[in-house]
Amino acid sequence: MNEQRPDFSKISTVEELEKLVEHLRSDRGCPWDRKQTARSLKPYLLEEVYELMEAIEADDPARLRDELGDVLLHLCFQVSLAREAGKLDLAGVVAAVRDKMIRRHPHVFGQAVFESHADQLFAWEQIKKREKSKGSAEAARPEEASVLDGLPGKLPPLSKSYRIQGRVSHYRFDWDNPGELFAKVEEELRELRSSLDAGDQDAQEEEVGDLLFTVVNLARLLGVHPRLALERTNSKFIHRFRQLERIVRERGLVLGELTLEELDNIWEEVKKTETGTG
Repeated sequence: MNEQRPDFSKISTVEELEKLVEHLRSDRGCPWDRKQTARSLKPYLLEEVYELMEAIEADDPARLRDELGDVLLHLCFQVSLAREAGKLDLAGVVAAVRDKMIRRHPHVFGQAVFESHADQLFAWEQIKKREKSKGSAEAARPEEASVLDGLPGKLPPLSKSYRIQGRVSHYRFDWDNPGELFAKVEEELRELRSSLDAGDQDAQEEEVGDLLFTVVNLARLLGVHPRLALERTNSKFIHRFRQLERIVRERGLVLGELTLEELDNIWEEVKKTETGTG
């Protein structure tokens, strides 16, 4: 007599979703799911997060629903794997983030009053700093703890620069306004040109890094996230280059045989067909 299969067709809570993952991991489940580990799933989780970000940018509710579901499934998978290893469970995860949000919002859940948004952000960072140092070596030597402790080591460099600058800005290590940074950008450009004239490859890499770091700082002060700005430009370039390729094909030309001047002329044609862009 065949064992009756569980019916997951009407699940609607995170707890029930975790049960589905448990079934996938069981002897009656899927061989692929059974052999996965927390580490083996990392690339898939990262891919799903990027797909979620694309769905958010596309402002497509159906796509957003699907991608949120994929990320949520991966989170349940990680919780289930950790529970199997005896490390934690879903209730513990929820309790931890609940307590953290209450601690970090004393002006919402407590009696704290902040005179400005900057004061609130400063308090937030102080609370995080205490949390990170609790139970670690820094707890015995708080004077050695850094405000930059706890930044994820795997953050992409562009986002890491943004986070670094945001952290130190809470301690007033910041520019007063975006206009001041234009001179700094020009200074970094001059230093890059000097390294180019000197033919020093190592110095060129360092100066390009300094220039990028400064531009990220400028974007932050303008209220623009550099990753979003760069992704927007990437998408714009891809769209325009595909239009350029279409024109080249329609005119019976070969892309690799055109000069830079000829390509630039077609590029300008493409730009003129767009409204309000440049």
